[in-house]
Order: sequence, then C-alpha cells, then structure tokens
Amino acid sequence: MKEINFTGKLRATGKKADVNSVRREEKVPCVVYGNGVENTSFSVDEKSINTLTHSAYPHIVNIDVEGKQFKTIMKDIQFHPVTDRPLHVDFFAIDEAKPITVAVPVKITGNSEGVRAGGKLNAPCRKLKVSGLAANIPDELVIDITTLGLGKQINAGDLKYDNFQIASPKSTLVVAVRMTRNASAESSETPAAE
Repeated sequence: MKEINFTGKLRATGKKADVNSVRREEKVPCVVYGNGVENTSFSVDEKSINTLTHSAYPHIVNIDVEGKQFKTIMKDIQFHPVTDRPLHVDFFAIDEAKPITVAVPVKITGNSEGVRAGGKLNAPCRKLKVSGLAANIPDELVIDITTLGLGKQINAGDLKYDNFQIASPKSTLVVAVRMTRNASAESSETPAAE
C-alpha cells in the first residue's frame, strides 16, 4: 500500500462553533481512534484530504498531530451534500502486526477469448475488500481474463492470493463475458461436426 503523510493540529471538541471555525480556515475536522489509541480530535488542510480522496488507491496515512505519531487508514469520510467538500474524516489507527480490511481497486488485463469470439465484457466491480497485514495489501488487484470464455464469469470467491484474502462476499461478480446476438448467431451458423 502507498503511504501518505499528514500534519494535523489538535482541535477543541464539543461545540459546533469550534468545528465551523476550523472549516472556515479551509481545514477538515478529523478524529483518530482504534487499536488502543486514545481518541484524538485534530484538523488537517483540506488540500491534504483531497489528495487522499482523489486517489483510487488505498493508503496508509501517517499523521503527525503536534509531535504525536499515528499510523492509520481512512475509515470514513463525510462530504457536504452540495459542494462535495470534505466535512469530517475518521482515521483508524492500525497495528502492523494485525490484519486490516480495505477496499482495493480491480484492474482487468488481457484480451478475453469470449470477447474475441464476439461476446461483451461486463466488469461491474471497481473495488473489492481485502483483508491482510498492511505490508501485504497491494495497490490494486490485477485480474487476467485472457482465458475467460463466452458465458463465463469470475466472482470474488474465485480469486485466491497468498498473503491476503478477499473479504468481499464470494458471490460478488467481478467480471463476465456475456453472449451477444452476434456471438450467438455465429455459434448457430457453425456447422455441426460429422
């Protein structure tokens, strides 16, 4: 997983006016919690959060809050319903010796046999949840579909990796090659072997 570094500033909690003043300074209220870490409320520059939210890849976020260091992953983010500006971010402190679960982008590679035969590729799944040690989680899940034939599909349960596991439901459709009219017409026109 890629790593990114943030510098945070402790902030007051409890009053809405305090949160609003943080946002007026173009900072985002945040909290870090988990793995025996004391809940810490802080703020970071909005631009820093945007570098995290505008990336498809999962990140380990190293946060320095006035000298206190946290190794985290982003757990949740709230956006303004109209402006899409980040309103609040939750970070989960991780222990590198314990598994974590994160969503990882799926990257389809190869030219499928089924597509070459006239089928249509259907890849509805953009990300899958994976579970493992932070050091073992990849930036993306590369899935080679070169041998995927007409009418065949790959579900999350079909994927196996050595150092981490797929945590999404086994029935999640990752990629499929659907039969098209052209492909079915070609197969019906093929003369039967005698």
